[in-house]
Amino acid sequence: MLIDAADAYLKMRRAFGFKLRNDEYLLRNFARFAAAQGETHIRGATAVTWAAQAPSMQQRDRRLKAVMHFASYLHAADPAHQIPPDHVFDAPHTRRLPHIYTPEELRRILEEAGQLGPTGSLRPHTYQTLFGILAACGLRISEALALEVDDITSDGLFIRETKFRKSRLVPMHPTTERAVDDYLRRRRKVAGSTNHLFVTLKGGPLRYPTVITVFLSLIRRLGLRGEPGESGPRLHDMRHTLSVRALEACSRDEVARHLLALSTYLGHVHVADTYWYLHATPQLLSGIADACREWMGVTP
Repeated sequence: MLIDAADAYLKMRRAFGFKLRNDEYLLRNFARFAAAQGETHIRGATAVTWAAQAPSMQQRDRRLKAVMHFASYLHAADPAHQIPPDHVFDAPHTRRLPHIYTPEELRRILEEAGQLGPTGSLRPHTYQTLFGILAACGLRISEALALEVDDITSDGLFIRETKFRKSRLVPMHPTTERAVDDYLRRRRKVAGSTNHLFVTLKGGPLRYPTVITVFLSLIRRLGLRGEPGESGPRLHDMRHTLSVRALEACSRDEVARHLLALSTYLGHVHVADTYWYLHATPQLLSGIADACREWMGVTP
């Protein structure tokens, strides 16, 4: 069965440190699609048909490439598996421009999260604290959802072996500390089968699809995003916002030094991954332009 083969493939790659959460979803989806066609081996035409169901060229290309890598792995042991053709859904690789939230937008999001039901339950406090941590600390959503109660320390948030198996300590602002401490008092009263910091009403760990559904519903109610299918602010943009606001607060002479500190804070492997944030707002671009003119000896 292709789904068993997918599990073996994912297990092998995870042994090398890859997380592959998205690949797992895609390959399982493809395996069910192929099985519905009565197929036990990968067929190139089937892979292309399945990938074409995605709404955008980028998503189609991503889906097909996931199957290509999987097929290459299977083909080495069994040539009956066809490797799908490449470049079927070629699309320009552009980096999506992030939405940089204003302080007012973040305030409204947290207030709206605090109004979630059921009344008197932990749920509104869970989402308000989760979104607050993302905005104030710049965590990846996967890092926030993986937090356990014991990861909240007097020195900050202990982020355990996340992307690229890196662990780090993320200090919190005193106002964030107070909000997290208040949530912890409420969280400890909730029984459950997990030690996760953020939990569902039943006490289980909060999952990414659930969080995204709540977040999109919330910002649509606030008028910050249009209907399904329309682009708009994302949850991940809170990480971008924290990054550019931190750089905006630096003087021009301090940016290079603070960029290295920010790279460590964000958990980037290479500082070059953090350079992109310099191009995210007019204020930072203006600083770059001024520095270039000064270096070239050009008077504005």
